[in-house]
Amino acid sequence: MGKRLEIAIAGAGIGGLALATLLARAGHRVRIFDQFETPKPIGSGLMLQQTGLAVLDQLGLRQEIDALGTRIERLWGLTTPSLRPVLDVRYAKWRSDIYGLGVQRGLLFDALYQAAKTADVDVVLDAPVIGAEPDAPALVLKSGERVSGIDLVVYAHGARSNLTPGNRGVDLPYGALWATLPWPENGPFDATALEQRYYKANRMTGVMPSGRLTPDAPETLTYFWSIRADREAIWRSRPLDHWKAKAVALWPETECLMDQFQSHSDLTFARYRHHTSTQPTAGRGFARIGDAWHAASPQLGQGANMALLDAWALAQALTATSDVSDALKSYVRMRRGHVRLYQIMTWMFTPVYQGDSRFLPWLRDWLAAPLSRIWPGPPLLAALVSGAIGSPLKRLALK
Repeated sequence: MGKRLEIAIAGAGIGGLALATLLARAGHRVRIFDQFETPKPIGSGLMLQQTGLAVLDQLGLRQEIDALGTRIERLWGLTTPSLRPVLDVRYAKWRSDIYGLGVQRGLLFDALYQAAKTADVDVVLDAPVIGAEPDAPALVLKSGERVSGIDLVVYAHGARSNLTPGNRGVDLPYGALWATLPWPENGPFDATALEQRYYKANRMTGVMPSGRLTPDAPETLTYFWSIRADREAIWRSRPLDHWKAKAVALWPETECLMDQFQSHSDLTFARYRHHTSTQPTAGRGFARIGDAWHAASPQLGQGANMALLDAWALAQALTATSDVSDALKSYVRMRRGHVRLYQIMTWMFTPVYQGDSRFLPWLRDWLAAPLSRIWPGPPLLAALVSGAIGSPLKRLALK
């Protein structure tokens, strides 16, 4: 091992915890500062792809998470009322050994948090960060404390953190209501697929298998309903039965889930933001990972996976050289191309599946969807969804 570094990370999310564990295991002293009084995950169920799973394998967590998650072989969506297929991604069309893994965010968070604590990462709670000094480097807390004497500050906060400059990025018009529910016994849903139903692009609902939290816990699914962010308050002000009727009309099979929604608070609203920082690194010792660098809508499901790749890349860069400035340059070189590619692709896909355009859904339904089923469409779509376009694993020396 080279020089032992003092590292401060802002944000105890998926990327921050993964990075902290990797760096602590490499012998560095790592502290994570988080705003919450109790560590907890934020968000709904998610899909881990081969990219994120490869990093979890290096962390020694893949077997545990694989055993409790649900393997997803297909992403499958129909438009109503015609029930015309507009999304059909099968991983096997690219490689037979590739799959998505539906997990509850709490499962992934708990595994990473315990790994960090085992690696002697110091997690400082109830410590909101309000800024950083890249050249010192130093971290500034809301309490007024200035955390100095460190070699590297890493921002690993969420997309909507106050640490993201207000003039950067775009708040996307559509978000989603979501809930994690028990998997219905003998239900109508495919246990190996993320299924969605669309009406144009302004109405969408879906069901994703999301595994179990513990070996003896029941199987779950994550239910979601697309909604404009500026209409959330209106939705909460109206009788829930009105929305249930719309939800069932769009996808009749979801009627078996509706009794579990007794109040509006049974569904959590998630807002989305798209931004890419022009400075993923700065000064002598400052870096961004995950949403702090590149936030996007969930259309390609890459958020957690990209954060894990960033964490691995930065950890490897710091292992290769004891010079922090050189390591940061290497980190950006390893990740910039893949980040740019997926930010562009997500930006292109989002209005096709969530938006108010009348033309784009028509183009999707009658042109793009049929063409996607003609070679080389199927393997390319599967590779895109899995995060493999741009060969990030090869670039990062991951299996």
